[in-house]
This record gives sequence, C-alpha cells and structure tokens, in this order.
Amino acid sequence: MSGKYVFTLDENDKKYAREHLNETEERRETALIEMKKWLVEEKPNLHARLEDKYILPFLRGCKFDCEKTKVKLTNYYTLRRNQPQWFQNRNPLLPEIQELVKLGIFVPLTLTLENRLVVIIRTAAHDPKKHKQDDVFKAGKMILDIAAMQYERAQIYGITAIFDMTGVNIWHAKQLTPNMIKNAVFAWQNYHCSPKQLEFINAPLYINVVLNIFKNFMSEKIRKRVRVHFRGVNSLHEIVDKNILPPEYGGSGESMKDLISFWNEKLLSHRVWFAEDEQYRAE
Repeated sequence: MSGKYVFTLDENDKKYAREHLNETEERRETALIEMKKWLVEEKPNLHARLEDKYILPFLRGCKFDCEKTKVKLTNYYTLRRNQPQWFQNRNPLLPEIQELVKLGIFVPLTLTLENRLVVIIRTAAHDPKKHKQDDVFKAGKMILDIAAMQYERAQIYGITAIFDMTGVNIWHAKQLTPNMIKNAVFAWQNYHCSPKQLEFINAPLYINVVLNIFKNFMSEKIRKRVRVHFRGVNSLHEIVDKNILPPEYGGSGESMKDLISFWNEKLLSHRVWFAEDEQYRAE
C-alpha cells in the first residue's frame, strides 16, 4: 500500500468538497480507515485496491456515507469480475483498442466546465459491422480511468458527458442489447466518477426509443440529468462554453485530432498499470 493521501488541490476545491461532499481532513481520514478495515476484514473476496487514492473517489461519490460507499465498492469490483470483456486484457496496443481510440470514440477535453471533466463520446464513430460494442466500452473505460487519475477534480465535481449521435444507424442500435444497456448503466452508476450531465447532441428523431431503454435502468437522479439536443451543436453552446469545445464542435479549444493523440499517448504510457490493475476484481 502506498502512503497516506494528501489534499493538494486549492482552497476553493477544499471548500466545495466540504460543503457538497461532507469532506474534511478528519472525516476523510476516519472514513478511509473504516473502509480499508472493512475491505480487509469483511470483504477480502472483493480483492479491491487498498490505496487511499483508489478508495477516496468512491467515498466522494457517496458524500462520505460509508454504508453507501460499501455498496458502490461491492458493485464496482463485482462489475469488474462479471464483465471481463471490459476489464480484462486491457492492453492499449491491441489493434482493436488502437483503432477505436484513433476513431475518437471517447475523448476527454483538457479544458473543464465549472471544474467538471468534459468528455465527448462519439456513439457512431465505429463501424458496427467491424467493431464490437464491448470493445467500444472497454476502450472508453480505459481512457476514463486514466483521465480520472490525471484530473482529481473529476472525483469532486463530476463529469459532463456529451454523446454525439452523428451517423448513428440501425446497426449501431442492434449492438446495444437490453442486457448490454443494463450493464452499461450499472457501470455509470457505480464507477468512481459521477456523471453530472448527459447531453445528447445531433440526435435523430427516434432517439427517445433508444433512450427510454437506458432510462429504464437509470436511477431517478441520473435520469433527470439527461438532455437531448436536436439543433446540432447550437443548443449545446447554451450549456457548454464554446471556448472549451474543439473546433469540430464550434469551439476554440484543442482539435479532436490533437486530443485523440494526447489520450492515446497517455494510454500507451500506462500499459504496465493496466496489466497490474487487472487483478483487482471480486473473486
């Protein structure tokens, strides 16, 4: 186990964490001790990571309610066991992963929205006749894991997810079986970063048919965070500052090409970490 967590963010972050997440130095230390004791003595079968920096995001996501955190940790490590197609053999050099990353299926921005991490998810960038939906989810989660480690504020302020529906067709929809949708939503709701906004842009008129299936598995809280935009990116600009968006989305931020290259390099540099991380899953 590595050393004790040290809060290195600024005073505004500390104040926000205290007021919105119930996080204080004392509460953090007490909760981390309780969670580690529980994982070691009562839940060794989860085979969870015991370092402070890997437990803390779950505490923050549950506003330091230890009982809720225990549920989320159990769900998360069980998910890692039950969905090996997403969490095993996460080698960034795999051809199928490289193809999907370079297509830009999941692209975090380097500029933030009210301190939230912003991610563009291009739901139809891949060819459904060539690429497996499981590999799409796998590549996306790999990038999210690295982005969340690089940007700690995502644990505190959450994530704004922009789902670009451009080019979506019946073959993309057919990949998303009800069981896969159920597992995808379960993953969102039990991951170590909370989705605060889910913005669907360039949406086809039949989007609600697909979205309603997703919503069936969502908690009421997550359901209320879903918003659909039918007017291209124009209505998105009313919610997300154009200055942080790539030029491809009408903004003045970094290009999608540069962002894709940036995150691919990050993935490749974490190849050893991914290999080591695979062992952490429920037995």
